[in-house]
Amino acid sequence: MGSQEVSTVDWQGKHVTVAGLGVSGIPAARALHERGALVTVVNDGDDERARAQAAELEALGVTVRLGDGATLPPSTELVVTAPGWQPDKPLFAAAAEAGVDIWGDVELAWRLRGTNGREPAPWLAVTGTNGKTTTVRMLASILQAAGLRTAAVGNIGVSLLDAVLGDEEYDVLAVELSSYQLHWAPSLRAHSAAVLNLAPDHLDWHGSMEAYAADKGRVYEGNTVACVYNAADPATEDLVREADVEEGCRAIGFTLGAPGPSQLGVVDGILVDRAFVKNRQKQAQELAEVSDVNPPAPHNIANALAAAALARAFGVEPAAVRDGLRAFRPDAHRIEHVADIAEVAYVDDSKATNTHATEASLAAYDSIVWIAGGLAKGATFDELVTGAAKRLRGVVLMGADRALIHEALTRHAPEVPVVDLDRTDTGAMSEAVEQAARLARPGDTVLLAPACASMDMFTNYVKRGEAFADAVRARAGTSA
Repeated sequence: MGSQEVSTVDWQGKHVTVAGLGVSGIPAARALHERGALVTVVNDGDDERARAQAAELEALGVTVRLGDGATLPPSTELVVTAPGWQPDKPLFAAAAEAGVDIWGDVELAWRLRGTNGREPAPWLAVTGTNGKTTTVRMLASILQAAGLRTAAVGNIGVSLLDAVLGDEEYDVLAVELSSYQLHWAPSLRAHSAAVLNLAPDHLDWHGSMEAYAADKGRVYEGNTVACVYNAADPATEDLVREADVEEGCRAIGFTLGAPGPSQLGVVDGILVDRAFVKNRQKQAQELAEVSDVNPPAPHNIANALAAAALARAFGVEPAAVRDGLRAFRPDAHRIEHVADIAEVAYVDDSKATNTHATEASLAAYDSIVWIAGGLAKGATFDELVTGAAKRLRGVVLMGADRALIHEALTRHAPEVPVVDLDRTDTGAMSEAVEQAARLARPGDTVLLAPACASMDMFTNYVKRGEAFADAVRARAGTSA
């Protein structure tokens, strides 16, 4: 299916099973029911919230089966799944055996584009292990600065179904896609797409690094204008080489160094474009200054270059790239400066839930007191500690798997002082900040970049970041 072709499916009377209630399942069930499909929703959980959601759908005429997500309902002709459901679920095995297609929420949104009578907007898609949300929001800011009607959608929290079926008209959509979503999106064909980076993550879901990378690489399939890759991460360029794209689609790299032809990069503090210029062998177009990127940490400059590449692929003028980057404000808990106390900066990067994100975070500062720990999710920390050792003034460890980080520090940075907090209650964060402040010297940065998930102590990374910020502000108040 070409990039702008609209799928025509006769939904009337079609038996569709929707796997999972929640942010994607409920909109999918509603949309399919409105188009005449006979919808059955299956859900593993049977709690009070699920029963309330089920009652709302049942009032519309949708069948809901709670507490049994394993069995394929009779007569099912299509399964539409929530992105988190693992591929080895018995429901999917039964569907495959019966020859029933399995779509994700992204695939359904792609197939339903244009069915409300509107011209479907092209998609500029972003995936990668880290930086997706920031890059998509930067991209949307640039597109808006160019006067285009757009929205940041997908895995970012705004339902793609709502975007493609709602009343709002868009010129282009900035779409964040997870590996889960891409796994179940066989016919997606973006205008242009970027894979920001690849590092081991969600391997329990995908089964192997190869399968994880292959799902990420699906974002390039059928691209019409540009496949944007990270010149510092050869695995992303390999995915471009393997992709089956439309004739004339170009490989566009981004680099923190001086760009070669068909790349965007950085020269003397300026973001420059040698890809979308008339003579890319000899010319470069200035787009913005590094100081226009907020914050100007190296990995965030890389995000800005990827966003700029996608915008330029869509024909956006250089001035809009600069204006969009200047207008962009990062989400909370992503390299967020909380306060300066006694000439020490306190930075919240609670969103750094894996080693790859934390490596980028640690690289942004010269002298760090690092607060880390939580649920390791099978990660190892030797490489991370080896790369950061020279920057570490001290380390404060907390959380269930802190011993794994402590062992890596003992092996690779034995001279760095470590405070090991033997407590996993939520109040531990206040003590962690206090201990970090004791280790810090003027000019240092106290950095919360846990390299681990948060659920051993906090509901999510947001709550963890808020606890850190609250503890820092309380300290700022007492030292004012």
